[in-house]
Amino acid sequence: MPLKIKRMGINGEGIGFYKKTLVFVPGALKGEEVFCQVTAVKRNFAEAKLLKINKQSKHRVEPACPIYKECGGCQIMHLRYDQQLKFKDDVVAQGLKKFKPQGYGNFEIRPTIGMEKPQHYRAKLQFQTRSFGGSVKAGLFAEGSHHLVDIQDCLVQDQLTQKIINRVVALLDKYKVPIYNERKIAGVRTVMIRKAQATDQVQLIFVTSRDLRLTPLIKDLVADFPQIKTIALNLNPSKSSDIYGDKTEILWGQETIQEEVLDYGFSLSPRAFYQLNPQQTEILYGQAVAALDVTESDHIIDAYCGVGTIGFAFAGKAKSVRGMDIIPEAIEDARKNAQAMGFDNCYYEAGKAEDIIPRWYKEGYRADAMIVDPPRTGLDDKLLSTILQYQPAKMVYVSCNTSTLARDLVELAKIYDVHYIQSVDMFPHTARTEAVVKLVKKEK
Repeated sequence: MPLKIKRMGINGEGIGFYKKTLVFVPGALKGEEVFCQVTAVKRNFAEAKLLKINKQSKHRVEPACPIYKECGGCQIMHLRYDQQLKFKDDVVAQGLKKFKPQGYGNFEIRPTIGMEKPQHYRAKLQFQTRSFGGSVKAGLFAEGSHHLVDIQDCLVQDQLTQKIINRVVALLDKYKVPIYNERKIAGVRTVMIRKAQATDQVQLIFVTSRDLRLTPLIKDLVADFPQIKTIALNLNPSKSSDIYGDKTEILWGQETIQEEVLDYGFSLSPRAFYQLNPQQTEILYGQAVAALDVTESDHIIDAYCGVGTIGFAFAGKAKSVRGMDIIPEAIEDARKNAQAMGFDNCYYEAGKAEDIIPRWYKEGYRADAMIVDPPRTGLDDKLLSTILQYQPAKMVYVSCNTSTLARDLVELAKIYDVHYIQSVDMFPHTARTEAVVKLVKKEK
């Protein structure tokens, strides 16, 4: 059927109306007139496949990536980059309009801060491995499927990490290393490679469903790439979709690599979380520092602290910083990083924020300010209740999912004034953005 595309949805798809029914068309852009085929009819909307563009948007470009449509890792590479940034402003606005937190119509949504060169920005690679006809392939699953798309030259992936994964694939083939499949469940299932932008140091994790002998492969790999400083094995024997298991062992090299952001350096162990776009992380953390506006007398809680990276930006400016994270290795990194930087006013503990913060308050600790940087699922219900109960005077909410951010602001905006939302493009060519929200407790 013919369809006029009125706007774009939060996942980057075009949206039109057929007899008052929403129709989602991936690949279509606002203002285009298209011919599409309905593929699914749901209760309140329909999904359709783009067949032909009858009237093309002036903002449409030819994606530079040859496997763009097949891969699905990027959703809006067919949209000119300056318009991608405007789309991300709109994604923030759409989330607020859906959940309608108190005063949302007056929130200042600042224009998304983009990249000068939005290519090869991903410093972390996490590719699945599978064997096809005796030959190993590595890449991503096509959207909504278990079809592996072989990726040998990714436009958004750091070029060194791409070279390393290509060599890993060749060595897995050479040494006939067992490769995981859903039926046999034995062998290498995922490879993670991360590069520190400041030092060029690289760490690598083989995620396997059983113990494997990788010594010959490791010898070749570290000979080819002196940048590799850590090779680890993570054991994940489960059939679940979880990428990692609980046990991680260093097979070769040092325990951490060294990275820098703003004016400080820190260590990263293989399982510890760190933003995957180092260049934009400078911008993001700078925005967080400006938004929280701490004083020398402030006590700060850094929930979801990871290896302490955001909190360290405040450690030299505040009375104390306390953080927590559910990954013990990250907390160990945070402690070592604080010690290495000479911060004796930092304290870190492994566990859930919603469990630890109430205990700290019972013990007499009071936070003047709080930083939250939750996963895509947003704030845990118990943590949100904890924040509403203790009400620190100021907050910064760093979000990688504008929908769960808007949902959480429904409760937070009852207690806090939302001064502004600053979007930072951490993920060019995708429908995702990162947002920094400045929250200040309302005066009674």
